[in-house]
Amino acid sequence: MNESEIKDKVVEVLQTIFDPELPVNIYELGLIYKVEVNEGGNVFVLMTLTAPGCPAAQSLPMEVDQKVRELEGVSDVLVTVTWDPPWNKSMMSEAAQLELGFM
Repeated sequence: MNESEIKDKVVEVLQTIFDPELPVNIYELGLIYKVEVNEGGNVFVLMTLTAPGCPAAQSLPMEVDQKVRELEGVSDVLVTVTWDPPWNKSMMSEAAQLELGFM
């Protein structure tokens, strides 16, 4: 499996992880800032949370790590949480905004 195929699988699995406070997955919410895969199957995920005091601050990054690590072709995972830029509702996909009634 090449890097592009692994990245597609990573995005698919990220779309199965939901913010516990909102009925939308973390990818559509715009919480995933970057997904990189290198030749060795190492995956880097740069993500944020809806707020620094988010109750899922501990559990969501661990869930991302665990689910990505289980994918075929992935040899290692590094999940980094950043607050720059801070998340805001404009980062959500149109589908997420519609789901949450922002459009």
